[in-house]
Amino acid sequence: MTDYQTFRGFVATDIKTSTTPGGVGTASFRLGSTARRFDRATSAWVDSHTNWFNVQGYRQLAGNMACSIKKGQCVIVVGRLKLRSWEKDGRVYHSAEIDADSVGHDLKRGSANYIRTSDTGLHLVSDNGAAGQEASAEGSGVGPADPDEDGGDPEEGEHTDDDAAALGVFHEDADGNRIPVDAETGELAGATV
Repeated sequence: MTDYQTFRGFVATDIKTSTTPGGVGTASFRLGSTARRFDRATSAWVDSHTNWFNVQGYRQLAGNMACSIKKGQCVIVVGRLKLRSWEKDGRVYHSAEIDADSVGHDLKRGSANYIRTSDTGLHLVSDNGAAGQEASAEGSGVGPADPDEDGGDPEEGEHTDDDAAALGVFHEDADGNRIPVDAETGELAGATV
């Protein structure tokens, strides 16, 4: 018997990323799941109660969630439901958490561009084209979380986000070919739908 369940809803918060003391990458967001029913009296679909869940992903899934999922998007989550309750100041509180195994866009409500991640991950490449450090979902990511953390405006000779290939972020495919990746969207540069 498996205790995995499937949840469908919308991303209600921005993705929060962190790393455990053991170095495991994590990502989380709030999921709102609203049931809909058809009201025959008005001949229209109406929303009913919204259930709220905290979704938590780890390791490779956490990195992919951080790159792919945005607030307001419709998603499908497969994972284990954990119900917690605690008491504080005489009141009992409840929380529903999903330990996610898989997270993806709900294609019934939109379209998505899928990019398979390889075992080698994304590579940062210096301006001269030499391979630099490897960036993985479990690492610190491609750059600072706050663009202003690095000192604000780029210095002379530094590249800006206007040129994706100049940022030096590439995806290495199974044949070892490097394909430029748009650092902002995570999509392959020049990819067509």
